[in-house]
Amino acid sequence: MVSCLRQFEEGSLAMIGVIANPTELAVVREFFELFKTPWEFCRSDRKYEVLVCATDSNFNKNAAKVLLIYGGQKLTFDSEENIDIASQRKGNRVLSYNGTGIPIYGDCVTFRGEGGFLRDQESQLPAIRLRQSSEMVVARIGYNLFGEVRALLTAGQPAANAAIPALELHIAVLRDLIVMSGVSLTEIPPVPDGYRFIACLTHDVDHPSIRLHKFDHTMFGFLYRAILGSLCNVVCGRMSFHNLLINWAAAVKVPFVHLGIARDFWYEFDSYTKLEKGLRSSFFVIPFKGRPGRTGSGPAPSRRASPYGANEIAEHVRKLMSAGCEIGLHGIDAWFESTEGREELEEIRRITGKSDIGVRMHWLYFREQTPGTLEKAGANYDSTVGYNETVGYRAGTTQAYKPLEANQLLELPLHIMDTALFFPGHLHLFPKEASKRVGAIIDNAVRFGGVVTVNWHDRSIAPERLWGDFYLQLIDELKNKGAWIATAAEAVSWFRKRRSATFEGLGGELTAEIGADLPGLRLIVHTRGKAPQDSLINGAVSGLARPSLDTK
Repeated sequence: MVSCLRQFEEGSLAMIGVIANPTELAVVREFFELFKTPWEFCRSDRKYEVLVCATDSNFNKNAAKVLLIYGGQKLTFDSEENIDIASQRKGNRVLSYNGTGIPIYGDCVTFRGEGGFLRDQESQLPAIRLRQSSEMVVARIGYNLFGEVRALLTAGQPAANAAIPALELHIAVLRDLIVMSGVSLTEIPPVPDGYRFIACLTHDVDHPSIRLHKFDHTMFGFLYRAILGSLCNVVCGRMSFHNLLINWAAAVKVPFVHLGIARDFWYEFDSYTKLEKGLRSSFFVIPFKGRPGRTGSGPAPSRRASPYGANEIAEHVRKLMSAGCEIGLHGIDAWFESTEGREELEEIRRITGKSDIGVRMHWLYFREQTPGTLEKAGANYDSTVGYNETVGYRAGTTQAYKPLEANQLLELPLHIMDTALFFPGHLHLFPKEASKRVGAIIDNAVRFGGVVTVNWHDRSIAPERLWGDFYLQLIDELKNKGAWIATAAEAVSWFRKRRSATFEGLGGELTAEIGADLPGLRLIVHTRGKAPQDSLINGAVSGLARPSLDTK
């Protein structure tokens, strides 16, 4: 179904025209699904409020009130306008925007002279040149916007830059340039009506029962960490003495668990539903036991194989579903081959009775072709793009996005994972340090909208990890900051609803598909010197401080 969200007065929608290289057209389309504002590829028969040009080609310089020219190399425009290039560098440059660093992964130029609110952090030279008159504003920005977006959505960011939502910052820079040039901008932000952002609580089910492990690496690892590792953690202040005793007691109980005398303390499905108190979360389960799968170059390590298959926990799966939880696929080879992907997805469909199944790959296996492979296999969405070794924004965004290799499949990026926070060899943080890392990600969601996707493994609230208290604090923080806590499938459905919204002409209607039981969309109008006007609910969207245009 289609719903009219709002009727606009004639001329109230500022239209952005875009000129880009033919190879970047798909990137442009995806960028403006994330920055949801009226735009179109530039037509020669009309004049625009804003013209964004990201190619060194001839164009009508008088075709817009605001002309924004992106490029990381010297352009013909620079010679025509006598713009003096100070330096050019490929990658490894960080630009400072109102005190926030934006990493640039492609070519970037800086300009000679003073002024500019976008600067190279190292040299302090401006990466933007502005010229303002009574008739128009011209900005020359020293990097290729759509090249940066392509890099983020394909290769992603290195772990060193994981904390930076670079794509959201690129949107913020463009938005601020337009608004501070005097053009009112209409936007559908990635913020559900009635909330400040979305949060997804997800669980990779790797070890649902310690009874499945006897004389294997998982059991020996558990015993080492429960006995000696816990003692070391108490000495260095990472663990309380009370939890040390819990872990030692669990190690003693292992033989009795195998004999069926003691409770299997790794069976924590019921504990999660109690902890989450009616909140609906997503569980990704492994389809087949004993299959390690493959890497891109050959067989995967044997320890990647699971001692269980989804069929063996089918009763628990159905119990979770009756509590409102979502069941997804924790894939083995679906990331690499669509035939295996169809087999794995079909096993989850058979057990759940659901046709639309989402995916997160075991050990986060992923390659650039994976989205297309999963789409061909019939996956509803993927939620693999994240880090094993750290937390943050691998794709540089807080939003669900469509990978460039896919036609319909959306990627729900993974932002926070328990093992990345606490494992030796990864961040190995103390709880207070972990709270700061997680808090920064939540604050970015409040600032930019979008989603915070959390992965708390099935055994992480059990001995020897005992990360349940931290998980409870995380849930409380998400709720206190105004999150809509949804399953991964619900979050993806909301982003599809937002993507369906279209601006039907400058004087037409804004329409979108209706999503059952999903929060509504918000409409924000940004005007220079005024707080953003929200037409659906009261309150302004938090964002970066607005810079003044410096024309020096």
